[in-house]
Amino acid sequence: MIINHPHLGPRDASEFSILGDASLINRPDWQAGDADDAFYSYLYLRDNPAGLHRELWFHEQGDRSWLVVTRDTVTHAIIDVALASDIAKAATSKMSKVNAGKKTAAKKTATKKTAAKKTVAKKTAAKKTAAKKTAAKKTAAKKTATKKTATKRDVT
Repeated sequence: MIINHPHLGPRDASEFSILGDASLINRPDWQAGDADDAFYSYLYLRDNPAGLHRELWFHEQGDRSWLVVTRDTVTHAIIDVALASDIAKAATSKMSKVNAGKKTAAKKTATKKTAAKKTVAKKTAAKKTAAKKTAAKKTAAKKTATKKTATKRDVT
């Protein structure tokens, strides 16, 4: 089997050592709450697909680079070869864009929640003001009624 190295050109597969699934590039976060389960899956659980599969290959007898080789596991035909460092950098930049999008969405949600709280606060304040005015009117009406009653007593 011939692997077309991105820098060195076609090389025989005997120059390389295979590590396994290329998803191993995406190591779990050791500080996450589910780190135990994530590392268990990362270390022990493997897929064995028939068909296209991305694998990590180490150029042991050459420039000692890591490659991501996409090959068909049924026919052993190599479809694509890329440097693992390029794949990792692309994944990192993609994740930073995703995280930036999540932060923007979180800010929008926080702004909506703040606006909703302000609206509720305004409505509550308006109700309190209306209640105070109503109470003041009732108090004024009672005072007026009391004065009229007192006046009637004085007259009689």
